[in-house]
Amino acid sequence: MKALDTGPNHYKSCTIEPIEFVLANKLSFLEGNIIKYICRYKSKGGIEDLEKAQHYLQFLLEVEKSRIKELSVEDNRPPF
Repeated sequence: MKALDTGPNHYKSCTIEPIEFVLANKLSFLEGNIIKYICRYKSKGGIEDLEKAQHYLQFLLEVEKSRIKELSVEDNRPPF
């Protein structure tokens, strides 16, 4: 799927627009936002965009840690 050519100017320097990359790789909302903010920080939001990427990355880390913890708890359950 090709993104519309009317995308924001801060993505014009990207070889592949973030939305195209996110969709092609079936990334989650959190992963997509990390990619988006990293790709545009130099041409749009600067440090604020890096902080937003960091926020979504921290959230993703917590989600993954929780998921791994739940899996390990399930592995130790007695069979029924």
